[in-house]
Amino acid sequence: MTDLTSGGGAKKAVASAAEVASKIIDRADRDVALVVQLVGESQYLLVRHFETFIEGELARRGVVYGDHLLLRPLVETHGRELAEFVLSGVAIHHRFGLSALEKPEGDPLRLLRSDLWDSIRSHTEDAERHFVSEAGGLPKIITEVEQNLPKMVRRPTE
Repeated sequence: MTDLTSGGGAKKAVASAAEVASKIIDRADRDVALVVQLVGESQYLLVRHFETFIEGELARRGVVYGDHLLLRPLVETHGRELAEFVLSGVAIHHRFGLSALEKPEGDPLRLLRSDLWDSIRSHTEDAERHFVSEAGGLPKIITEVEQNLPKMVRRPTE
């Protein structure tokens, strides 16, 4: 590497792109991980599941759309956050080295499907439990936020 601070110094040969790629592949068993990522309609299904779940939990606590101006954005935001928790958890949980794909043992696709199903279910249940544990304070928070909205944004009082 060239010493850029003084204009001189020892110069090191720059490796070609092919040499760098070869060095990385040589370390692939240790350093390369393939990660499962849910995309497309699966993401939508997960977000919609959480939105419906949140709506139900809030309704059980007496919080419904007609009464609260900010409820829809809260439901959508929390639905996306809970879905992201599940998606991130699944991605972290399912990391594969190249060797697992080069030398599959047994029925790897069936095992992967089963493991993914269990992981999605487990992370979804964890997210639901977390929301329920915090949901009791939401009606009060929503009411306080709405009371502090500028008057021109607030719903007219009767």
